[in-house]
Amino acid sequence: MTREQSMLTPGRVLILLGVVAALLGPVLGGCVAKKTLFPPTVLIAPYDTSEGESLWAVIPPRNESGTSVVDERAVGDAIVQSVQATRGLRCLPLNRTIEAMRALKMENGVQTPADAEQLAITLGCDGIVAGSITAYDPYEPPTMGLSLALYARPGALTTQRRDVVDPYQLTRSFTDTPYVGSNFKGTPVTVASEILDARDHSTLMAVQDYAEGRSDKQSALGWRVHLASMDLYTKFAAHQTVRRLLDEEWLRLAREVSRQNRSP
Repeated sequence: MTREQSMLTPGRVLILLGVVAALLGPVLGGCVAKKTLFPPTVLIAPYDTSEGESLWAVIPPRNESGTSVVDERAVGDAIVQSVQATRGLRCLPLNRTIEAMRALKMENGVQTPADAEQLAITLGCDGIVAGSITAYDPYEPPTMGLSLALYARPGALTTQRRDVVDPYQLTRSFTDTPYVGSNFKGTPVTVASEILDARDHSTLMAVQDYAEGRSDKQSALGWRVHLASMDLYTKFAAHQTVRRLLDEEWLRLAREVSRQNRSP
């Protein structure tokens, strides 16, 4: 009595593998292509937006880093992008600010708060951000330092509604526009400074938090892609410094509201 045994020839193996791949391909492909998306960190301005968002303009930062390889306009564009991405704020393009500065004969930059006031009037904006690049090292681990100063026109950058008038406060005020005190002719209302050294673990944690929703977790570098590219690291540094500036603005307005509530 003989028993037949079925044997898989190389040709049959290839056919079988092809059938399995055809059946499982769409399923496995869908699993690989599917990615979990996370929203990036969003900055929020502390101002009253009942009458619209506040408008800022950014002056190209000065290079005080001691190196000539830094591109001041690229850094200025990164600051503009960070401001524009903030809820409650809009920001003029850097080129428009530069054109206005040329028209006002400010080729050497804004030298005084009076220059900032004149530029703000020309651009019709509520705030002017002036700054400087205090450190710049593009080699891994990268380092970048930024210092920003915010000048606000009177009546702007406040949490108060401009359409609500308190008669009692109006009789005590020298103007009929309620606002938190600020003046282009004085010191900036808020300043912020950051030195972001990628050798510092606190900076690395900030980069990792910033990269959430801004990088592909499945890529080879993951969140560290922002350390491998100086352009990406510049955007991170601008985001962190603008974030610090807005944190200081939240504190400034909170102090002003507290002071006004204590006044008789």
